[in-house]
This record gives sequence, structure tokens and C-alpha cells, in this order.
Amino acid sequence: MTRPILGIETTCDETSAAVLDSDGAMRSLVVHSQDVHRIYGGVVPELAARDHLMRIEPVVAAALKEAGIERRDLGAIAVAAGPGLIGALLVGVTWSRASALALGIPMIPVHHMEGHIFGPVLEDPGAQPPFVALLVSGGHTLLIWVPEWGSYHLMGETRDDAAGEAFDKVGKLLGLPYPGGPAVSAAAASGDPRRYTFPRPMLKSLAGRRGGSGVGAPGDFDFSFSGLKTAVARTVMRVEQAGTIDVERPHLAASFQAAVVDVLAAKALAATAAVRCRRVLLGGGVAANRPLRARIRDGLGRRGRLFAGSPRLSMDNGAMIARAGLFRLQAGVGKGLAEATARVRIPGMVRWRPGKREEAVGRKPLPGSPPGRNSQ
Repeated sequence: MTRPILGIETTCDETSAAVLDSDGAMRSLVVHSQDVHRIYGGVVPELAARDHLMRIEPVVAAALKEAGIERRDLGAIAVAAGPGLIGALLVGVTWSRASALALGIPMIPVHHMEGHIFGPVLEDPGAQPPFVALLVSGGHTLLIWVPEWGSYHLMGETRDDAAGEAFDKVGKLLGLPYPGGPAVSAAAASGDPRRYTFPRPMLKSLAGRRGGSGVGAPGDFDFSFSGLKTAVARTVMRVEQAGTIDVERPHLAASFQAAVVDVLAAKALAATAAVRCRRVLLGGGVAANRPLRARIRDGLGRRGRLFAGSPRLSMDNGAMIARAGLFRLQAGVGKGLAEATARVRIPGMVRWRPGKREEAVGRKPLPGSPPGRNSQ
């Protein structure tokens, strides 16, 4: 394919469209974030779907205008088909299917989290496998070994709340605006992370393996944040009863954030030791968290490498969906998902098995992307 590809993202509360050239260069990106959910302190699925329905046409039109092309110039449409809110997903998938049919071009359903793996590539051409991908968003926390593009080995995932969800819920407990992630991080900037000692869930198994080197066993790399959230809730209740919540809010936020960062960074760094590859890719909205980036970068050291997109490309966006769709189309690795699906694994992903020699697969460039070219 030599013509541009359009990417559509409507999995939650962002309506986004982007146009990429066939070599992966980004020509436009438009993101509409829904503000209505701030009233309720969380995403209301029906309101999200209705807003997507109203916004998708003008958002696409703006992306095409920014790219300087017409619809007839498109060569394919990639759309996030899952996981996510089913009503929101159906808006994007239905619109994309109808548009692709009318234009006589392919529609490529893309897994939302696979899109997050491709996000950093849009700004950094060096973001090539092999690497350990830490994907952290409002609905997902995944640790994946990626020896080469299209090859995904699940090392760990959350057993209950995702890290982003925990941020949102703690933000609500602290009386901060939605979304909670940025609000908690902002409050934490002036707080003392050592004021409160919150649990670091599921780190004991790693600490007991060769001094925390993380040789790896099934379950070692899983996450759990429900207990941490409960611990924060109980502490907040005591502070409120004491009438000192306004003074203690920054310290509570900082202590909570420190606990989450400790867990995420420790698991990611242990995973790099387990696969013998000191390269980490951060994706998802929580990937924009500066303390998390700093902790992983410091842990990797001079010989390691951290790949993380800008905040705009870490949040849900159509550009990452277009890049993942372009890969699937050009590499011939399948069309991905068939229909809009609320819960689904990344196509082709398998469970990582420790004990085998990890192959340091050559860093194959993405199809259509010359090595060294900055696609931004």
C-alpha cells in the first residue's frame, strides 16, 4: 500500500483520528477528550458512546484537513476494535466499516493495547524490538516480552484493578478532579512520599529471587492494586476524621504514587533481567508519569534504553491505531480482531514461559520504515 492510512480510536472517552503515510510518518492527529465525565468522577459508558457518535465525523474531517488529503486518497482504515466500552467501540467500528466499504478500501481492526506498543515508534525510530513492554492505562496493566514485531509473550497482568484505575479512584478519595492520574501526580509534586507507608503488592516473590533479580516464575510479574487502594482509603478516612485532609492531601498523593511506581518499576526491571534484555517500552496513559519514567531509566542504567512517547501519544489516540494497523497490513500477520469486543487478548499473544533461553532477536525495522528515519 502506498496511500495514507486513517486511524480511528473510540475505546473509552477520547474520539481520535489520525492520518499516517504508508512509511509511518504522521501527517495529522486530532483528539477530542470528553469533559462530561468530570461531573460524575468517572466514565459513564452511555454518555461516552453518544459523544463519540456526535464527534467522530468532525474529528475525522479535521484530521483529513490537517493532513491535506481527501477521503478518496486513503488506502486503508484502521480502527480500535477492542478492548474497551462496547458502545464506544461500536461507534468507531461501525463508522470505519461503512466508510471502508464506501471507499472500496480495507478496514483493519486493531487491538487497543497493541496500539499502545506502537505509540512510541511515531516519535522515536529507535523504538524497535527486542524490548519489554510495560503497558499501563486506566483499564489495563500488562507486562509483555516483545522479541520482534507481532510476537507478544505475556509475562504479567493485573489480577484486579489496573494502575490507572487505582490512580482515578485514589484521586476521587482525595477530592481531586477526574481524571485522577494527572491530578494525583500534580498534588504529589509538593508532597512527601515517605509520610505514609503504603503496601507494595506482590513484590515479595521477586525480592526472594536472587536478591530481586527477577529470574522469573509464573505469577511473579502479575500486579494487584486493590489492596493498595483499600489501604489509601482507610488512611484517608482517618485523616478526614482528624480534620487535616487539606494539609495531608499532597503527602497522601505522593505516598500512593511512590507505591505504584515502586511496583511497576520493580516488575519491569525484573522482567528485563528474566529475558536478558535491558530495553523497556512504556505505553498507556500512566506512561506519562515522570517518576515512573525516571525510576525505570535509572534502573536500566547506561547500557539500557527506555522508550516512551510524549504525553499526547501516550494517551489514547488514532495515530497509534493507524501505526499498528499499518504494520498488520504490510507485514501480512493477520487482520487482528474481527468485531468490536469489550474484552480480548492481543491477537497471537502467548503466555511467556521461563526457563528457556531468550533469543535476542535482531531489531527488524517496521515494514515501510527505513532505519533511522524520524517519522515525526
